[in-house]
Amino acid sequence: MEEKLFKEAQQLYSGFYIRRPLGNNLFSYYRRKHREIYVPPLIKGSLEDVKLGSQIAFAEVEDDQEIIQYGLQYFVYFTHRQKPVFIFDNHNHAFFFWMMCYKSGIIPSGSMLLHLDQHTDMWEPAGEPPFVLNEKLTLREVFDYTNFVLNVGTFIKPALKLGLFKEVNIINTALDYELFFNEPLVLDIDLDIFAPDSMVARAKTILDKIQEWMEHAQMITIATSPFFVNQDIALKLLKEIFIM
Repeated sequence: MEEKLFKEAQQLYSGFYIRRPLGNNLFSYYRRKHREIYVPPLIKGSLEDVKLGSQIAFAEVEDDQEIIQYGLQYFVYFTHRQKPVFIFDNHNHAFFFWMMCYKSGIIPSGSMLLHLDQHTDMWEPAGEPPFVLNEKLTLREVFDYTNFVLNVGTFIKPALKLGLFKEVNIINTALDYELFFNEPLVLDIDLDIFAPDSMVARAKTILDKIQEWMEHAQMITIATSPFFVNQDIALKLLKEIFIM
């Protein structure tokens, strides 16, 4: 990762609140008491720096009850087997880090996305990206689009439309964990695959396949998804991914 580009990303992801009904803060905005969510700072660290924070990352109203969930203390970047890894809470931030790695030359346009998730995340975004893939693309443009337009279910289709990915393989059934991939890919993991009520295969099977697919990964993005999985479970399984 280019140091200059990473520092620019840190200046953008410096820790901030979203207080308007935009991005992930739009969900049930006018029905909620808590009308702001926090996006933590990005650091270069290690797996030990991935910890639960004390700020609300996601809020929603279900069955007339407001549900709030706390996010990470930091978004964390490190390398594993010489591959860049980005860990964050809400999944739409994957879009920013994919584009950042595109600008760094780590992944080319037309890559293949392997998306492990209990959801497809293939909803249409609220707006099309106001940029194209070229040398003039700025991280500020990507940052604004990621945080104020996209949400946790709409971040894949824009990457396909831009041509960043030629295809996406969604892994969300037991049979999907029998697939083999031999080409370079971007490995994108939502830790809600380990939620007890939605696990489609044994945790050991999932962890083994992640290890296999990781060998072909050019980069790895991992969302802890506080609204969809208990974060204690998520962080425990996250550590198992990297100690295997």
